[in-house]
Amino acid sequence: MLTDVLPRPPAITRAEYHQRRDTLMAQLLTNAAVILPGGSLVTRSNDSEYTFRQSSDFYYLTGISEPDALLVLLPGREAGQSVVFCQDRDPTMEAWTGRRLGAQGVITAHGIDQAFENAEREAMMPELLAGRELLYLPLDHDGALDIAEEALSQAKAGQRRGLPALKGWMDVNPLIHAMRQIKSEAEIALLRHATAISAHAHVRAMCTARPGLSEYQLQAELEHEFVWQGGSGPAYSTIVGGGANACVLHYIENSAPLADGELVLIDAGAEFELYAGDITRTFPVSGRFNDAQRALYQVVLHAQERAVAAIQPGVTLADIHKGVVADLTAGLIELGLLEGELQTCIDEQHYRRFYLHSTSHWLGLDVHDVGTYRLNADTPRPLEPGMVLTVEPGLYIPDETDIPVAYRGIGIRIEDNVVVTNQGHEVLTDQVPKRVADIEALMASD
Repeated sequence: MLTDVLPRPPAITRAEYHQRRDTLMAQLLTNAAVILPGGSLVTRSNDSEYTFRQSSDFYYLTGISEPDALLVLLPGREAGQSVVFCQDRDPTMEAWTGRRLGAQGVITAHGIDQAFENAEREAMMPELLAGRELLYLPLDHDGALDIAEEALSQAKAGQRRGLPALKGWMDVNPLIHAMRQIKSEAEIALLRHATAISAHAHVRAMCTARPGLSEYQLQAELEHEFVWQGGSGPAYSTIVGGGANACVLHYIENSAPLADGELVLIDAGAEFELYAGDITRTFPVSGRFNDAQRALYQVVLHAQERAVAAIQPGVTLADIHKGVVADLTAGLIELGLLEGELQTCIDEQHYRRFYLHSTSHWLGLDVHDVGTYRLNADTPRPLEPGMVLTVEPGLYIPDETDIPVAYRGIGIRIEDNVVVTNQGHEVLTDQVPKRVADIEALMASD
């Protein structure tokens, strides 16, 4: 089943990447420098590598997609504040793996002030770091200590010329991650496209599903659509869980047959220009919900729709999760899966037998995107325009003897991607049906 190709959104401009670097440097202390490594190729087996995926922070500041690059930011430097070291031009390697930008290509294509090939790095770094007193590094990076020690050694060369000594280093991650938490209009356009691709894939899977297929065949339909639409593939490991497999939150085996009378839970999203979609839908393999499935599904749908409707500036994810817990708990009591007073069941967390996770996470260059959830230990962070989040309540009913037979082994999750706007919110993923009648109508029409 081939589908029309969606029109691609504009790429993020060189000017926006430049502005991001300027914004970061404006927050640094005097005589500081940033050293930020990009990603490297990772071995898959023997001498073959996984498909390269750039470090999100490095990409956010440069737009450069090549491995083994290094960004150095030098506020106030007259010769150029942004410097990139990149792969050396190498005709032999380029014949095997494709053309490399080289230093001039980095400048031309990405608007970097200065660029050098990696072969020049050892000679150039002492000059670049001369007089810098404080380094900002990604301290969670596996090679951060090596980078710091190398920089310290190189800075000593400048110190011997009578320049100020390097005093130490700080973590650059909080500064970059705070910037990434508020998306620009260009980023939101890319997220709209990533989620539109993801939505097309989910609709395709719903239209394809039938008893007798296996979970991996729906995975194939989803991931075909991701690439058909110009995405790089899945933004994370695709989850297709039929029957009781839906109760395993991160089920990725996707190897079981799809059975008549069961539900299938799909949690899958496309990656486009490194931005992630993240949609979950649960639907009947045969196209129609039975009574118990419909009743449980309506509990999750009610909680999910109310949570989405609550999103606006000033609200917190803690507020949204609290509302979801109340709605799910009330539904579980009504269905006889919990007993007792509503507030008691909430206070004593009886619902956690069936609802194990939080309701939301940030979404962006990473599917579980960076950014803080709290201003401090006691204060959740209020939502602001430009934040993008998921809303994904679920219920997972164990196959245990004290559970009514009709509900045993049912897992349901419904997840949408939402942008916070000045007026309230925009749902990016409403192209995928989630109401019972709409799902059944779509599956019947195929």
